[in-house]
Amino acid sequence: MLKILNVVGARPNFMKIAPIQREMLRRENDFTPLIVHTGQHYDAAMSDSFFVDLGIPAPDYHLEVGSASHAVQTARIMTAFEPVVLREKPDWVLVVGDVNSTIACALVCSKLGVKIAHVEAGLRSRDRSMPEEINRILTDSISDLLLTTSQDADENLRREGVPAEKINFVGNVMIDSLFYSLELAKKSAVRENLGLKENRYAVTTLHRPSNVDEAGVFENLLDALSRVSEHLPVIFPAHPRTKANIAKFGFAEKVENSGIKLIDPLGYLDFLRLYSGARLVLTDSGGLQEETTALGVPCLTLRENTERPITIEMGTNVLVGTDSGKITNAAFRILSGETVSENKKIPPLWDGRAAERICNSLLEIN
Repeated sequence: MLKILNVVGARPNFMKIAPIQREMLRRENDFTPLIVHTGQHYDAAMSDSFFVDLGIPAPDYHLEVGSASHAVQTARIMTAFEPVVLREKPDWVLVVGDVNSTIACALVCSKLGVKIAHVEAGLRSRDRSMPEEINRILTDSISDLLLTTSQDADENLRREGVPAEKINFVGNVMIDSLFYSLELAKKSAVRENLGLKENRYAVTTLHRPSNVDEAGVFENLLDALSRVSEHLPVIFPAHPRTKANIAKFGFAEKVENSGIKLIDPLGYLDFLRLYSGARLVLTDSGGLQEETTALGVPCLTLRENTERPITIEMGTNVLVGTDSGKITNAAFRILSGETVSENKKIPPLWDGRAAERICNSLLEIN
């Protein structure tokens, strides 16, 4: 039997760990899984409610590291996580995604000689100004098992010289959570509470420092959202830092005088219910690019690059950057009925069974 520490830190991690944890618990003769929550997202609305929504038990360990600079947060996670590893002596530590918790826990394990499995390995934006890109590259370089969501990620790893035996294309575990939760999300009244009708509103999320910490870039994005909101309501669940910067930069009046509706962060099921019925999603999130592709919802990615090109090649995603004119032109084309892609389809192995394949991989390699 394998003892596995499943690490979560930030909001997107929960959706990725949940199906893996459920599958490991189902295979009780093969796995003893424990959840370690680093507390990188410290707001209850952005973390604790997700365990309830996703049907997984409360964390076995909560490190409560909180928010800080990248260096301080990474150091806090490492010093808090090391005693857990020494105490539990796991066979594997499984990390997901590209947040500070991912690289911090992987570094601890690498130094201690504990095997590391990285879910969502091989994704590359090729933009090293993004902290997440550094986390991806470093985590992949020290992991023992690289579990990929798409075949282009496999190719990225091969080009970097990773041995083929370390790479396993398992599909997208985020889509496992999506398919698992679709029916549950229908019980949410979030659309009704906001006075929304299906396909008659847009949803936006912004959280990346390059977008919300730079006043000029942020204002440009808000200008584009304001123009879109002249045609249909734009619902904006705002990350705490995003909301703070709206006040800091003096953008509150701009938002209030538009059709942008700023709301607090939502739990997973409420947010799924919200964006799954949208006419259009505008985001800088990586996970939303994937989820909208799986659901066939048009998505405009407000970044200059993406580590998920398959959502453009096969899905409903369009990379539009941060120029207000480009964003609004792309949005108006979609609102006028133009199809994002004539050949849109769900990528291979985005079938809701990635967690099964991940568990099989751990058993086979062990």
